[in-house]
Amino acid sequence: MPLQPATIQITAGMEPYINTHKAEIEFKQRALLLYPFIQNNTLSHGRVAEILGVSKWTLIQLYGSIGIPYIDMDESELESDIANAIAATV
Repeated sequence: MPLQPATIQITAGMEPYINTHKAEIEFKQRALLLYPFIQNNTLSHGRVAEILGVSKWTLIQLYGSIGIPYIDMDESELESDIANAIAATV
């Protein structure tokens, strides 16, 4: 996938960590730049994966490895989903 230049403003102390030129770190940086759009439901995990040129599963694994869960619901939401799934199969 072709890359487009982008400019962001950072503090001087961040510069050594941003300009790493290591593929794995740059991939994480790009994924983290897009995560707020997943959080606010502007983009789906699948669309972000397409933008980054990886599979959805690869993206989910990356977020999971840095502590961002794929399923972000509280216990009551989970119980409700389970009850709905059981009711749908009966």
